[in-house]
Amino acid sequence: MSETYLIKAGTLVNEGKVSHQDVLIRNECIEQVEESLEPKINYKEINAAGKHLFPGVIDDQVHFREPGLTQKGEIYTEAKAAVAGGVTSFMEMPNVQPQTLTQSLLEEKYEIGRKKSLANFSFYMGASNENLEEVMKTDPRQVCGVKVFMGSSTGDMLVDDTQTLERIFSRVSMLIATHCEDELTIRTNMAHALQKYGQEIPFEQHPIIRSAEACYLSSSRAVSLAKKYGTRLHVLHISTGEELELFENETSLSSKKITAEACIHHLWFSDEDYQQKGALIKWNPAIKTSKDRAQIWDGLLANKIDVIATDHAPHTQQEKNQIYANAPSGGPLIQHSLVAMLEFYHQGKISLEQIAEKMSHAVAVCYKVQQRGFIREGYFADLALVDLNRPWRVGPDNIVAKCGWSPFEGDLFRSQVEKTFVSGHLAYDTGQFDEKIKGKRLSFNP
Repeated sequence: MSETYLIKAGTLVNEGKVSHQDVLIRNECIEQVEESLEPKINYKEINAAGKHLFPGVIDDQVHFREPGLTQKGEIYTEAKAAVAGGVTSFMEMPNVQPQTLTQSLLEEKYEIGRKKSLANFSFYMGASNENLEEVMKTDPRQVCGVKVFMGSSTGDMLVDDTQTLERIFSRVSMLIATHCEDELTIRTNMAHALQKYGQEIPFEQHPIIRSAEACYLSSSRAVSLAKKYGTRLHVLHISTGEELELFENETSLSSKKITAEACIHHLWFSDEDYQQKGALIKWNPAIKTSKDRAQIWDGLLANKIDVIATDHAPHTQQEKNQIYANAPSGGPLIQHSLVAMLEFYHQGKISLEQIAEKMSHAVAVCYKVQQRGFIREGYFADLALVDLNRPWRVGPDNIVAKCGWSPFEGDLFRSQVEKTFVSGHLAYDTGQFDEKIKGKRLSFNP
């Protein structure tokens, strides 16, 4: 059982407000939130004066690489990186080895999470061209969603059969999360690049090979299928401005059937950074132009894009230090997602309230997560205590992800996550981890 804590004199960022409140944590949950608390019980007091208390970040798209790819990362190491960054819950993808295409393999991952994850966890059921009946056995109360790769990305899980897609979208009632890139367009563009450059393709060609056209063709197809069948669709990692026309901002999030996600790297970098960063910012979908980045920001702030995630997808430095065609796509981001968004706050691009909305509240609403994502009495105490004015520089000595590198290496962040509570347990405290209590399996209200 976790300790009882009183977080005293903190500045809460919660549900569209910034206010000075005390928070009492007891029996894993938030017991009281009031302006001034003096409880008549034993507790440990945390002086939060001058600090900001956020609901723990819920990251709806990560690749922790276990089982089968643990040279890159594993649930144990990447969950620690998450907690170090104020991320208290994650939803992890099925393109591991073996791929998570059966209920038994899915439950094996949950067992690893139960034993090893310091953060709360959920795992997607994977869809393929052949496993629809297994997909249909998924319990929507215990699993975050079904993942459909409409672009092959990392790992061979491409679902490209038209009849299969029709069956998935018509029969699956729970949330379907899609990776949308048109495979034929990408293969055609890659053939042109090989013809022009041979094996010396510059990394600057990545957003041309995995083009805006490829993204729009696939995203529009997914949205069309979802509208046809009334499917609950969540389109991951929007990378182009053109795709924004596919999404609405008029309806409330709780009633939206089609939602979208933006990722940190598409908000931070542009194609101008490939020359310096190269493979370190090679993601699928590709980071594109500064105009696309600006339009993604506009869509995010206008609520056409509903949530912010990382697509945390580590590879070893050795794997990344290859030529373009061989260097895998993806990179580690989860430790730095909240502080990166807070850097945008310091720049005046987004408010603290909007950060809490897009990284916590909206994810909980979008996925119907039970009792998480808000600082509310009776909810689990998933919290991140942040000092907005404690600069630090990203370097090898403070990177927690197993791969040991970051695209942010050398960058100075003005904010620092000081403490992270996971279901009432103080899992991270000024650089130190307390691993005696693990995170919990997320539950959902389908």
